[in-house]
Amino acid sequence: MNIRISTFIVLCLTIGNLTLHTQERHKGKFIESKNEFWEEIHKSTQQYWQKEERKEPRFVVDFEGLDLPKSIEEFKYYWHNEPISQGATGTCWSFSTTSFFESEVFRQSGKKVKLSQMYTVYWEYVEKARYFVQTSGKSFFGEGSESNAVRRIWKKYGCVPFETYEGKLEGQKYYDHSKMFTEMNNFLKKVKEIDLWNEDFVVQTIKSILNKYMGEPPKDFVYNGKTYTPKSFLSDFLKLNLDDYVDFMSLMQKPYYKTVELNVPDNWWHDSSYYNVPLEEYMNIIKSSIKNGYTMVIGGDVSEPGIESHREVAIVPTFDIPSEYIDENARQMRFSNNTTSDDHGIHLVGFKTDTKGKMWFLIKDSGSGSFNGNNKGYYFYHEDFVKLKMLSFTVHKDAVRDILEKFK
Repeated sequence: MNIRISTFIVLCLTIGNLTLHTQERHKGKFIESKNEFWEEIHKSTQQYWQKEERKEPRFVVDFEGLDLPKSIEEFKYYWHNEPISQGATGTCWSFSTTSFFESEVFRQSGKKVKLSQMYTVYWEYVEKARYFVQTSGKSFFGEGSESNAVRRIWKKYGCVPFETYEGKLEGQKYYDHSKMFTEMNNFLKKVKEIDLWNEDFVVQTIKSILNKYMGEPPKDFVYNGKTYTPKSFLSDFLKLNLDDYVDFMSLMQKPYYKTVELNVPDNWWHDSSYYNVPLEEYMNIIKSSIKNGYTMVIGGDVSEPGIESHREVAIVPTFDIPSEYIDENARQMRFSNNTTSDDHGIHLVGFKTDTKGKMWFLIKDSGSGSFNGNNKGYYFYHEDFVKLKMLSFTVHKDAVRDILEKFK
């Protein structure tokens, strides 16, 4: 056979063979990511390191057979928005005070508005970080604050409607600041460790962390067809005069009928504008104010055997102290030995009088416990509990003008 012909035949067979055995094309698809053995490793290590959580029984009042309020409908109460949970955050001070100012707007103008709690929280963290630098790390940096912090923040930054700034990430059902606070706190610890007292740098870093977890607050927005800035919304729409609100306390350790500081960690900027009054005066103000249509923000201790979330009540049991012995001494002693602390801020929105002539207060509460019972977001506080354990309250000046005269 001719060499050229042989070469041609071999070449054709080779090409044909290549054509017959061309590599099959692959396609891609999405599947659920699985690594069963890694999951086994991860589960095993978690179980190894995780300490067993021991839940000790909690000693509380036996409420069986007690005559207690059962429904908010038993109370005379004033307009307020429905309760909303603060989630896993230490922001009761903002939730309660924001609710209070919503009620104040309605009381004064008839406008029903829902305001953003987290806008205030955002700027409060910024100011805490700023003060941390200014005091070279000596100031307290925590999640809590006081009701008058809301006025301070609004004066500087204004406020916004809830719909404009919810302060949640997309898809997040409940608020949770645990990771955010840990990240900010660790950063400030490092700032202190290396003496990095650069205010602009620290504030900008804190803002970047807040933006990551809460979103950036708006500089302007449209509400009811009109454009506002946070400050113009406060002045032109809400029309609240923040100087019309005052804070009261009652402790023997400070002189009565003087403005003094409430010495608790959450008063981190050492506000000393609290009006200190005797305990009977303190309770009379609360009772007369709510009867006359003024709601209040109140704050104090809620870790007591007389509180049970499923019963939705807060009382002082006789095995703690009988009602007739609750006086300024009992109140001061508990504050001095740290059994009364500044745990929680709540909104007092209504009242009722029982058959014994004692008052119960309807409390709107953003804490998790208040959502366990039938009246979601509410508690019923007996007046004895307020008298013994609630450290301070905020109210409009018009409710207490006669009392304020005593301070001149």
